[in-house]
Amino acid sequence: QVQLVESGGGLVQAGGSLRLSCAASGLSFRDRAMGWFRQAPGKEREFVSCINWRGGVLYDEGSVRGRFTISRDNAKNTVALQMNSLTAEDTAVYHCAAARVSTTTSKEEDYIYWGQGTQVTVSS
Repeated sequence: QVQLVESGGGLVQAGGSLRLSCAASGLSFRDRAMGWFRQAPGKEREFVSCINWRGGVLYDEGSVRGRFTISRDNAKNTVALQMNSLTAEDTAVYHCAAARVSTTTSKEEDYIYWGQGTQVTVSS
């Protein structure tokens, strides 16, 4: 059974930082790109970042570039998202996802396994 379990969300003041983690089990972690998506209230889910096995990364070209950093530990089957300089616009439920492909991708349809999500709330 595939499981993706996120942790690290919470309430933080604007300008602060949070580190999200995702623990994956029951899947071939090595063969897959891993990604983070987020869904704000009343909005569609959007791509944040992804990383492939070798550490190649892709970020949303909008507001997260330069503030968020994705990483993965292939020995522990985990992926992390370090989020700095948070703003109220970053408030959302953040989901970890595992792709069916090994290359980095921002396409939601390329991701076949999803975690339940962790809430990030940034107070202004």
